[in-house]
Amino acid sequence: MTLLTTILIVFVALEHFYFLILEMFLWTTPKGIKTFGLKSKNFADDTKVLAANQGLYNGFLAAGLIFSIIQKDIQIAVFFLICVIIAGIYGSYSTKQIKLFYAQAVPAIVALISCFI
Repeated sequence: MTLLTTILIVFVALEHFYFLILEMFLWTTPKGIKTFGLKSKNFADDTKVLAANQGLYNGFLAAGLIFSIIQKDIQIAVFFLICVIIAGIYGSYSTKQIKLFYAQAVPAIVALISCFI
């Protein structure tokens, strides 16, 4: 794994750790409500368990990416980057928010390309 690839993977992992924090701990705060464009505080309260579940999955993605760096295993990195890309594509499609694709999938695509260069 090159230094550039490692940096890109760390960036994607940190992004997903940040998503974990937003979804698990800040969902019902003004920051979480604004970040995710939620309808209201009541809606945020009603969906906080679902959001926490999403956050947990983002944490698993971050952990897998960090594990790939610790193990210096490009195959593990490729697997988790593909998972992130699929999540970004599906999330963007299902929410009709293209910004999600750019925030989540594009950094993972760049990191994945770096894995093969």
